Amino acid sequence: MRVDIWSDYVCPFCYIGKRRFEMALNQFPHRDQVQVVYRSFQLDPNTPRDVEGDMHQVLADKYGMSREKAKAMNEQVAEQARGVGLDYHFDTMLPTNTRDAHRLTHYAKQHGKMSEMTERLLHAYFTESLHIGDHPTLAKLAAEVGLNADEATAMLSGDEYAVNARQDQEEAARLGVSGVPFFVFNNKYAVSGAQSSESFAQVLNQVWEEEQAAPVLKMVQDATDSASDDGCSDGSCSVPK
Repeated sequence: MRVDIWSDYVCPFCYIGKRRFEMALNQFPHRDQVQVVYRSFQLDPNTPRDVEGDMHQVLADKYGMSREKAKAMNEQVAEQARGVGLDYHFDTMLPTNTRDAHRLTHYAKQHGKMSEMTERLLHAYFTESLHIGDHPTLAKLAAEVGLNADEATAMLSGDEYAVNARQDQEEAARLGVSGVPFFVFNNKYAVSGAQSSESFAQVLNQVWEEEQAAPVLKMVQDATDSASDDGCSDGSCSVPK
């Protein structure tokens, strides 16, 4: 079985959804026969590398709300993260453009380190408040998962793997993806948002049982974790309209 996961490194629900999926996968009896592929998706390609203001102010400015409301919303998300063992630090997060982080992930994929690189980048951003748009930081993170830091630095200085990230985004558009995380199981079922581990377990079992059927993309909704039309809500982050 193959599971493609579209996500962005600054999407808080992407990390939560990753953990919920992993919880289900760890209990799946055929987990050794599941291939997980991480796909690139940028919520806002126009975000600068260096952003003024903290995450609370960025959210407030983006959606025209008070800083207090933005901070309360971020705390609600942090509470959900704690529920799956993640420690978010919105006060010190460094918003940035994720283009180079996605390129680095595709570079890591060529060296068999895509899963490790994805996890390291998410943890670096949400828990350690590292600047994942900064090339020296990215090279250091690459070295921590077993990649060559000098090679990563050279790759980042150019435009390698940009086409790979762009192709992922284009494929997401063809599938009608407007928000992440977005999971596609065997090109057969689609799960949108950071749904419950129980929902992921159900889909894993269903797809496994029906893997010989003709591939048809179907949406699986979870009434307890729905996504809103834009922004980050209880389940996913979407592209602002």
